[in-house]
Amino acid sequence: MTLNKVVESAAVAVADVPSGASLAVGGFGLAGIPWFLIEALLEQGADDLTIVSNNCGVDGAGLGLLLEAGRISRVIASYVGENKEFARQYLAGELTVELTPQGTLAERMRAGGSGIGAFFTPTGVGTLVAEGGLPWRYHPDGTVALASPAKEVRTFGGKEMVLEESIVTDYALVRAAVVDKAGNCKFHAAARNFNPPAAMSGRVTVVEAEQVVEVGELHPDEIHLPGIFVKRIVALTPEQAAHKDIEKRTTRARPGSEEAAR
Repeated sequence: MTLNKVVESAAVAVADVPSGASLAVGGFGLAGIPWFLIEALLEQGADDLTIVSNNCGVDGAGLGLLLEAGRISRVIASYVGENKEFARQYLAGELTVELTPQGTLAERMRAGGSGIGAFFTPTGVGTLVAEGGLPWRYHPDGTVALASPAKEVRTFGGKEMVLEESIVTDYALVRAAVVDKAGNCKFHAAARNFNPPAAMSGRVTVVEAEQVVEVGELHPDEIHLPGIFVKRIVALTPEQAAHKDIEKRTTRARPGSEEAAR
């Protein structure tokens, strides 16, 4: 019998996420984020969440919605510069933040999904990433309440490298362009960023899919994430699938246009 991992709605897909859970969330900025799974989680009510993601959305969109609702207690990310509420909560001592180099974060999630406990990388050697002391949480008065610990550094092939632990989360929320009913995923363009490693790191991975097809319709070379990593699929409506946004839109006049002439 062919597997069918499609569930009836985003609400059903995240219904069992408990307070205190950890979640890996795909996307880069707002590109490729699981818009509707995030909204369903917001409606569901779980709080005290640990989020592992490249960034934490922006003010008023994406993971920023969970942040503004006070539902996130800890974030492991590599970039947080587009979210003023994030900065406010962090500096006020309301949020624990573990900043991690971007490539290291991606590999920590991929390694977790591959059953690798830790790995050595040269990234961060000679900095606070390896030596410890990065402020993870502040007191309300601005003093450091919790700082990052020092990490083991060893030499391989004449180069110093720092030990980084892999990441395994309770859940993962991702978005894919095409998914077959067994969970094999195809990502489009910029959405193939943190979605595959985030999906790998979750014990229960939920995918919102712009298109769901039958098993066998995807060519093997099109599959960017094997279905073995996916537990649940949410099929988006055409209107939902078309919902894509970016942080900032910048345009310039076409050469030869009246606007360019001005």
